[in-house]
Amino acid sequence: MFKKFSIKEDVTGHTQVKSSVQRAIRAKILDQYKEGIEGIIDDVMPKKSPLILMKCHDHINLIVMNNEVLFFNHFDGPYFPTLKLIHKYPNMLPRLQVDRGAIKFVMAGANIMCPGLTSKGAKMDVSVPADAVVAITAEGKHEILAVGTTKMSTDD
Repeated sequence: MFKKFSIKEDVTGHTQVKSSVQRAIRAKILDQYKEGIEGIIDDVMPKKSPLILMKCHDHINLIVMNNEVLFFNHFDGPYFPTLKLIHKYPNMLPRLQVDRGAIKFVMAGANIMCPGLTSKGAKMDVSVPADAVVAITAEGKHEILAVGTTKMSTDD
């Protein structure tokens, strides 16, 4: 189902980025997540800590700081926080909730369709625009199951 990640096999190169590149990445992440990360950005990405950019196959980039992967992106797309980072700072992203029946499918990597978010146990409390990065939770569970992007706004 899922291939286990291996640094030796999957990482094609890594470099410590210049401070100007680090500031640009930090600014892009601040711009992308606005309210959710403003108060915690100095805890997540301290200015004086070196930032390492790891390049993987299929044009995936990992943002590593203090030997911990914080964000990843594909090509020049949006930066997605890792689940480990989301579990440390759960209010970083807007949350959408799926019903209990969707848990095993979401954990297996399934896409979440509109009926999965509009059924009885699901919730869309916040207004989220299209193409926004969101955290997915489940009915009756406190932990975040997945991170993804919306294809439609919650108003649609």
